[in-house]
Amino acid sequence: MDEPEILNGRSKSTSSKKKTLFAHDVMKLALGTVFAQAISILISPILTRLYGPEAFGLSALFGGIAGIIGVVACLQYDAAIILPKDDEDAVNLLGLSFFFVTLVSITTVPVIWLIGPQILGLMKATELNPYIWLIPVAIFVNGALFALNYWNSRTKQFGRLSFARVNSTVATAGVQIGASSIGHATMVGLIFGSLSGSAVSALVLGGQIWRDDKMMLCRSLNFKDMVSGLRRYKNFPLYSTWTVLLNTLSWQVPTFLLSAYFSSTIVGYYYLSMMVFQLPMSLIASSISQVFLQHAAEAKHSGSLSTLVEGSILRLSKLAIFPSLVLLIIGREIFSVIFGAHWTEAGVYVQILAPWMFFAFMVSPMSTLFLVLEKQRMSFAINTLFFPMRIGALVLGGILMDARIAIVLFTVTGVIIHGATLIWLVGISGVPIYGFMASLARHFAYSMLFLSPVILADLFWHSHQFFIVSLACFMAALYYMVIIKNDDLLKNSILHIYKGIYSGLNAR
Repeated sequence: MDEPEILNGRSKSTSSKKKTLFAHDVMKLALGTVFAQAISILISPILTRLYGPEAFGLSALFGGIAGIIGVVACLQYDAAIILPKDDEDAVNLLGLSFFFVTLVSITTVPVIWLIGPQILGLMKATELNPYIWLIPVAIFVNGALFALNYWNSRTKQFGRLSFARVNSTVATAGVQIGASSIGHATMVGLIFGSLSGSAVSALVLGGQIWRDDKMMLCRSLNFKDMVSGLRRYKNFPLYSTWTVLLNTLSWQVPTFLLSAYFSSTIVGYYYLSMMVFQLPMSLIASSISQVFLQHAAEAKHSGSLSTLVEGSILRLSKLAIFPSLVLLIIGREIFSVIFGAHWTEAGVYVQILAPWMFFAFMVSPMSTLFLVLEKQRMSFAINTLFFPMRIGALVLGGILMDARIAIVLFTVTGVIIHGATLIWLVGISGVPIYGFMASLARHFAYSMLFLSPVILADLFWHSHQFFIVSLACFMAALYYMVIIKNDDLLKNSILHIYKGIYSGLNAR
């Protein structure tokens, strides 16, 4: 056929080009982030041998308190930055974001000083009292970083984000290892390391944005247009803020309740298990989220949203099913080998959490559709409905005085919540539900085929943990090689990025 076939009113060649551009943007951000995550992965076994579970638990509590407020400090005007057609309107939303994050951070100071010690007492974490003054600082840094991230997503400067993440990870690792070497292998080293990494990332992004976009920022920012943006996107503070707050709370509630019912050590086990999941999530899911949001906003106007959603979600399932099954089957062995025998209990937690985290991984990028389709009310309703379930599950486990039961119940509610949300988002995007479910089943069966040697080894040579973990790594490499080989879009995207990196190195 000489002329390209028409798909949804657009030529097949145009549709293919847009898919390729999306995949290239994802790979640019994801492969750039590989360096940052590689550092995190390499130092994790070192940190677990330098710091005990209690130190990790207290650090997680500090990060949870600051993170809950920080994620909504911009009143979600940061999330709206990606949506306007005109850059001038987006600049004023960036200005609004910084205004509110400053206001919220300042307002938090007296609140933290007045009720902070009482909250820490309820969570049996009074050791954090001397460092409570850092929480408003962390809120400002986190909120500013969210706003800068969204601006970079809008301007498609995904290389900046990768560079900032590398700098953040290096700073975090340097401070945490350095603190341990001078005798501060406590929560102090972990907290200051994490805060230092976020601050470095914000400074790197802010400096690059100011260098490249200074003229536009100065020319476009004005009070009248900020007020106009405040009114135009009022649903973001009215609905999205509460939705994001509830969603963040649902992630952090286990940290607080496990500490209140059990101990900081249990929180440390839970934190490490979550960190193992969040490393690939920040590498893959967050990279796709930022690129997906920008492309979904364009696809909505062009009528190609269903095609974008279907392709993205099926590739997400290919990427997520195999590692989720590995952790479900041999999570205990993996933690014992990599992090040390005293972290085996964290491996049990990761086995319990694996089904929930699979769905969380899938939902993370797709949840940006609530913003693109301006369905904030629905998102708020879903989170409001399910949030009490999450708390109830953990409270019941606490009453029964069994941390494992608490985490099992938490996982069950998480699977229900994220599974239902994923199906709803797929449906509203115009993707056939039956075809989506059939694809998930095929990917599951395909993953189990590759995992069969690992399962057999675990059954017959259970005591040979190092061999089992090594075999799982080999099968994972083989699985992803086959997946990439059979997916032309992924393969071409990786080759494209490789050629770009190679050309850049030669140019130097």
